[in-house]
Amino acid sequence: MTTQWETVIGLEIHTQLATQSKIFSGASTAYGAEPNTQACAVDLGLPGVLPVLNEQAVRMAVTFGLAIDAHIAPHSVFARKNYFYPDLPKGYQISQMDLPIVGNGHLDIEVDGETKRIGITRAHLEEDAGKSLHESYHGMTGIDLNRAGTPLLEIVSEPDMRSAKEAVAYMRKLHELVRYLEICDGNMQEGSFRCDANVSVRPKGQAEFGTRAEIKNINSFKFVEKAINHEIERQIEVIENGGKVVQETRLYDANKDETRSMRSKEEANDYRYFPDPDLLPVVISDEFKAQVKATLPELPHAKKQRFIEQYGQDDESATTLTSSRELADFYEAVVKNSGVDAKLASNWMTGDVLGALNKAGLEISQSPVSAERLAGLLKRIADNTISGRTAKQVFDKLWNGTATADEIIEQEGLKQITDTGAIEAIVDKVIAANPGPVEQYRSGKDKALMALVGQIMKETQGKANPGEVNKMLIEKLKG
Repeated sequence: MTTQWETVIGLEIHTQLATQSKIFSGASTAYGAEPNTQACAVDLGLPGVLPVLNEQAVRMAVTFGLAIDAHIAPHSVFARKNYFYPDLPKGYQISQMDLPIVGNGHLDIEVDGETKRIGITRAHLEEDAGKSLHESYHGMTGIDLNRAGTPLLEIVSEPDMRSAKEAVAYMRKLHELVRYLEICDGNMQEGSFRCDANVSVRPKGQAEFGTRAEIKNINSFKFVEKAINHEIERQIEVIENGGKVVQETRLYDANKDETRSMRSKEEANDYRYFPDPDLLPVVISDEFKAQVKATLPELPHAKKQRFIEQYGQDDESATTLTSSRELADFYEAVVKNSGVDAKLASNWMTGDVLGALNKAGLEISQSPVSAERLAGLLKRIADNTISGRTAKQVFDKLWNGTATADEIIEQEGLKQITDTGAIEAIVDKVIAANPGPVEQYRSGKDKALMALVGQIMKETQGKANPGEVNKMLIEKLKG
């Protein structure tokens, strides 16, 4: 009998905080500068320099903690994590070990229509290391220390996920949250949001965890899913072939779609943690927590529920429209500026607008069509100035130009024909010219009606009101 295996997954997410300067120095955190131009004496750990804690990083950590209903430690401590690597100029990283700033919290995810609560063990502040560059150095390694000292919030989950699908759902939800809170830009390509995945397998029904492997620095949702699925298969194969899974750190190779061993997994005592003698403990008062709580935005789940209740959205549309704070704000601006039915606005947002953005590889903040210009288009659909079909032509011109919907409609002569007398004359003409489809419709073939409608719309260059055309045509054919 084949053993049924259960997967156990926990994620460690490294979130780069959106501060203007580093966690212990005044050096800039801006991305893309020339190598080694944004690492100051404090970042390099030169003799005689002292770190000074960035209050904004603390505020962002507390913001996150409050958003996940976590315990905020009234007293937290920075420690030195000692290891030697070329991109770590001080020979240690300032992090938090025994007393992190954020304690137990949780995040709810939805997978296959079911809600599951994922525990968050802790979130601690630390500084980032530099970056080793291996390309174009012909057997050598270049070191860029610009990133050294950049503030990170490392968010550690409980081992509550049981599939790669759940892990991706959790990671997406966390990504959405930190962007909503505006504590991280979430740019995975630039390394602002990256993941280490702890993966193990055990026979179904067994309480004890299996031996885990940690897959380091995965920077896309797609790769997280692929890396975890590959690691699950690898571990099961090792065990079923009589071997033992070794606790180690592994790297995911996206080109080969495989994980490979980097080094044996270190334990906390390997790093010789001890409190940093240059930094005082962080004390968070109730007053400070209250100040931060007052600045919290409407969180994604609350906004989604409001969209369902206030705008009559279904669950899927509400989920899409609230997937980012920018998108939700854009939608509400469209509804406010147009005054049209909220459903019409959401249909255009989730269909034409997001479709065009995806095709162009743009975010909503980069949309060539502003909320005000889209609202102008929806007004003209709502008041029957143009048909839905013509509106798509106008949208294309909005996307590729700077004119308003009203200007485009006027310039292109796109106003709908609403004169019933003019429409009636064209309907009569088409009926007279198409005896075959007329007879087919009268004998019960409803599809023939669409052929006649098509002819009328052609005659009017798409400017006739389709509803009026249908109504008038059916009346005349039945008469």
